[in-house]
Amino acid sequence: MIPRYSRPEMVAIWSPETKFRIWYEIEAHACDAMAKIGVIPAENAAAVWKAKDVEFDVARIDEIEAVTKHDVIAFLTHLAEIIGNDEARFVHQGLTSSDVLDTTFNVQLVRAADLLLAQMDKLLAALKTRAMEHKMTVRIGRSHGIHAEPTTMGLTFARFYAEMDRNKRRLQVAREEIATGAISGAVGTFANIDPSVEEHVCEQLGLTPEPVSTQVIPRDRHAAFFAALGVIGSSIENVSTEIRHMQRTEVLEAEEFFSAGQKGSSAMPHKRNPVLTENLTGLARLVRMAVVPAMENVTLWHERDISHSSVERNIGPDTTITLDFALARLTGVIEKLVIYPDNMLANMNKFRGLVMSQRVLLALTQAGVSREDSYKLVQRNAMKVWEEGKDFKTELLADEDVLKALSAEEIEEKFDLGYHTKHVDTIFKRVFG
Repeated sequence: MIPRYSRPEMVAIWSPETKFRIWYEIEAHACDAMAKIGVIPAENAAAVWKAKDVEFDVARIDEIEAVTKHDVIAFLTHLAEIIGNDEARFVHQGLTSSDVLDTTFNVQLVRAADLLLAQMDKLLAALKTRAMEHKMTVRIGRSHGIHAEPTTMGLTFARFYAEMDRNKRRLQVAREEIATGAISGAVGTFANIDPSVEEHVCEQLGLTPEPVSTQVIPRDRHAAFFAALGVIGSSIENVSTEIRHMQRTEVLEAEEFFSAGQKGSSAMPHKRNPVLTENLTGLARLVRMAVVPAMENVTLWHERDISHSSVERNIGPDTTITLDFALARLTGVIEKLVIYPDNMLANMNKFRGLVMSQRVLLALTQAGVSREDSYKLVQRNAMKVWEEGKDFKTELLADEDVLKALSAEEIEEKFDLGYHTKHVDTIFKRVFG
C-alpha cells in the first residue's frame, strides 16, 4: 500500500525484516525440537541462536535470490553466512519451503488481526459514545431515500455499533481459524520430520498445529479470513454512505469536522466536502477486492502448487494495511462528527406532519374502518401535502369522512413525536446491555 493509506505498526508486520525474523524463529525452534529428540546435535541447535540479535541483511538476501531464484534458499544461505556453514548444516532438516512460508504468513495474519481488533474496539467506543449522546435526538427515518417515520440519531449510531460488534466477533473467529502452523515436510506426511517438531514450533509462535497440511495449510482458512475483512469493509462503507447523505447541502443533518485552514475545493471556496467518508467508500472497495482471489486460492493442485502465492503476497499486506487505516479514519470521523439536531427537526417537519400517516391509518382501522378505505382516506390527504404544500393535520381535521371515525382530539394525539421514541431504551438495552 502507498504511505498515504498506511499506518506504521501494521506496515511493520509485512516488512522484509519482520518476515525474515519469523523465518529465523521457525528454523531455530525447529532445531531445538529436533535436538531434544536426538535428531540433530544439541550444539548445532544452540549455534543457530547466535543470530538471535542479528539484523538480517535484506539486500544480501535479495542478492543471493537473484542467483538461486528461491527466496527460502537465499535466506538459509545468508543464515549460514552468519552462524557458519558447519553449524548451519542441520537447519531446515526435514522441512519444506511451505512449512516456513505458510506458518509465517499465518503469524503475520494473526498479528494483523490483533491490530485490527484493537482498532475495532476504538471504533465501537466512539460509536457508543455518540449513540448515548444522541439517544433521543429525533431525526427522520428514510426508506428508498424518502421520508418515512421518525427515528433518533442515537438509534442510527446504535445500529452501526451492533453491526461493527458482529464484525468484531467475525474477525475473532477468523483469527482463531487462521492461527495454525505446519511443519510437516514434503506433501505433509512427516516422513522426514517428527510431528513433535511441529508441535514445539507452533507452541513457541502461539499457533495450533494444522491437522492435515498436505505441505500447504488449507486455504479455506484464508478465504474465511479475507471474507471477514471484506464484510468489515462493507460495514465501513455503510456508515460512510449514511454520513455522506447527511452532509448533502439540502440535508445537512451532520458533517465531517472541517478544520481551520482546510480547503474544500480548488475552484469554489465555499465547499465543505465529505472527503473522508468518500475516501473510506473507495478504501472499502479495495478491501473487498481481496475476497474473490482468496476464495479462488482454496483450489490447489494435489498436495500443493504456488498459484496462491502471488495472490497472498499482495492481498496479505494490502488488505490488512488498508483496513487498519480505514478503521482508524472512520473512528476519527465518528468522534469529530458535527451533528445538527435543529436541521434534523426542520427536515422532519418539511412536509408538515406527513410522516405521521401510519398512525392515522392504524387509528382508522382501530375505529372500525376497513384497511382499504382507511388507506384511501389517509392517502388522499397525504397527496395534498405532496402536491399542494398543504398541512397534513389540517387536512385531516377538515375531512368529514375522517372525522366520522376519529375525533379532533384523537387526530391531534396522532402527531405526538414521543410516540416514536418510546421503545428507544429497549433497543439500547438490546445493543449495549
